[in-house]
Amino acid sequence: MTITKYPDKFNMPQEQNVFYAKRNLVDYIWKSANMENIAITYPDTDAVYNGAKISGLVLDEIVTINNLKHAWMFVLDALSYETDYPLICNINRTIGANLIYGSGSLRTVPVSVGGTDWIPDMPLESVIKEELEQLLGTAYATDKALSTALYLMRKQMFTDGNKRTAILAANHILIRNGVGILSVPIDLHSRFFGLLLDFYKSGDDGAVKSFLYDNCIYGC
Repeated sequence: MTITKYPDKFNMPQEQNVFYAKRNLVDYIWKSANMENIAITYPDTDAVYNGAKISGLVLDEIVTINNLKHAWMFVLDALSYETDYPLICNINRTIGANLIYGSGSLRTVPVSVGGTDWIPDMPLESVIKEELEQLLGTAYATDKALSTALYLMRKQMFTDGNKRTAILAANHILIRNGVGILSVPIDLHSRFFGLLLDFYKSGDDGAVKSFLYDNCIYGC
């Protein structure tokens, strides 16, 4: 029997985990937006979240932030459902609404990943469903969430929005089980991307998974 080395750090009632997430939602969106190279401050993210128009942001950047807000709302409203293939597709559909062509559907064209010459395979629905089922059978919810997030990032299932989709899917697992939140601090983005590129090339998620576990899981 294999014992995971990523046990849960937190143990909250689901309702408390939801409250914790909602209290910090603008912060998570701000960090995710900066991960997509949208140079926005926390106060401006808060303003966009609350419906204000901010000078200096192009329309696509405003849509990206609002879509993240709606995707988070979807995740928090869907906690009675398992984290599965249809739910992951719905997360991507929400992230890409009015922004990404074909969002919510498996990509049908090859994609490249910046910073590496590694090319992800074309996604096959039957394979993805089978691989997700294996990942989601992990004992600890935190381990399951991290494995699923990294799988989705490397799989590049969708034309765009794969990292955002992966992090939100992981948070669906975490919150549903009351074990915290996954969010990458802005000052650690560069280190995270370096480890992620190594993972893309090697397929070994050990270093990046340890990094996320040690630095990016929050709760109370």
